[in-house]
Amino acid sequence: MSGTKIRCGWVGLKPHLIRYHDEEWGVPVHDDRKHFEMLLLEGAQAGLTWETILLRREGYRKAFAGFDPAVVARFTQRKKAALLKDVGIIRNRLKIEAAVTNAQAFLAVQLEFGSFDRYVWRFVGGNPRINGWKALSQVPAITTESDALSKDLKKRGFRFVGSTISYAYMQAVGLVNDHTRDCFLGGKAF
Repeated sequence: MSGTKIRCGWVGLKPHLIRYHDEEWGVPVHDDRKHFEMLLLEGAQAGLTWETILLRREGYRKAFAGFDPAVVARFTQRKKAALLKDVGIIRNRLKIEAAVTNAQAFLAVQLEFGSFDRYVWRFVGGNPRINGWKALSQVPAITTESDALSKDLKKRGFRFVGSTISYAYMQAVGLVNDHTRDCFLGGKAF
């Protein structure tokens, strides 16, 4: 599966990380449901590893209505209580509450801008930032763009969207391409 391709240093040899790296990370997203999925998953990652969340992705998909923000926005207290018992996700009350709050805020952004996609791509001028880092150690945890996105999301009522989480989200949905130069996807426009 991995062949002899050189990948970013964080990937390792685990098939699920290889698939995520090769097929998703840094690829521009223009689908609102996918944007919501990645916002929810990146928020769930706070304090954990991405692998921990990636291994529970299907559990999240089932628990959060296929990442449909209109459905998640209507989750009741009873539904949130049930999620606290769902072993397929990280059972953290604050993160579950944030997912519902974020779904509501997400719908408001869609209403204001026509789509979440139209809203979020403004933070990089409408085009992916292809950074072409030489080494993994050069990849930042935050940028001025992630600071701006984080600040604006918080102003709109989103939670678990600090600058570090916002930057990880930006990488995940291809607003930025941080594949290192030695990676077979480095510097590539998708």
